[in-house]
Amino acid sequence: MKQSGTRDIDIGIPREQRAAIAQGLSRLLADTYTLYLKTHNYHWNVTGPMFNTLHQMFELQYNELALAVDQIAERIRALGLRAPGSYREYAALTVITEEDGSPDAIGMIERLVDGQEAVIRTARSLIAVAAEAHDEPSADLLTQRLQVHEKNAWMLRSMLD
Repeated sequence: MKQSGTRDIDIGIPREQRAAIAQGLSRLLADTYTLYLKTHNYHWNVTGPMFNTLHQMFELQYNELALAVDQIAERIRALGLRAPGSYREYAALTVITEEDGSPDAIGMIERLVDGQEAVIRTARSLIAVAAEAHDEPSADLLTQRLQVHEKNAWMLRSMLD
């Protein structure tokens, strides 16, 4: 990852650790953005008896994801590195598969559970890296993301029972 600007950054976290955290946050950003796109797509295209409930739930989730994308990217920038911002970069960094076809409502819920859980795994994998660097702002951001995604995954899974 390229460091921004020419001025050295001295925030108490060595460059190598900042780069490792930013690299992980870039994966989290890519997962979050990809999940945002998938959720927004489903909001537009859901049909069936659960339409109104899912349409509203998906809207709440994609709006929250849109805000999260900004928070994650700004944390990467605060660490002094460039935040990825193209579909190509996100596709290379994310573990969430791009949507192919148009699943039914249950299929949408199942795929969103998978996406939420993927984001959880990515965020959880970074906690130790941030903690080792004493990067409390990144650790706090990751904890907040974990709470949101674990709750979303639970709510979505509950609709499958």
